[in-house]
Amino acid sequence: MLSAQERAHVAQVWDLIAGHEAAFGAELLLRLFTVYPSTKIYFKHLGVCPDEAQLLTHGQRVLEAVGVAVQHIDHLRAALSPLADLHAQVLRVDPANFPLLIQCFQVVLASHLQGEFTVQMQAAWDKFLTEVATVLTEKYR
Repeated sequence: MLSAQERAHVAQVWDLIAGHEAAFGAELLLRLFTVYPSTKIYFKHLGVCPDEAQLLTHGQRVLEAVGVAVQHIDHLRAALSPLADLHAQVLRVDPANFPLLIQCFQVVLASHLQGEFTVQMQAAWDKFLTEVATVLTEKYR
């Protein structure tokens, strides 16, 4: 459970990246595929150029899902249930990939936001994204 201050940090960071979902999402996916090549197995159709249309589109969808989680931070299970069903039952994504995605997202945030992404913000986002990953993996049980 996030504290009021942690929620504020999550919202503050989201305000900084909102409107740039496609670019942040594409970079996140490229970083994930580069650092953890085995994760690309689910995305064989995506290119590896930052400005590739399909990569930008999927990156935007990933970040839009994060935006939904930010907006429904108190009701993550209900808000993310369809996404959890999709990943667990249809796509059958290995749940071990979610922590890898979180790690890469933290690096993307830190590289872009630099001094604006304080230690407190990083800790709040780590906790928040871990909760999101937990919700997404609950459907696997």
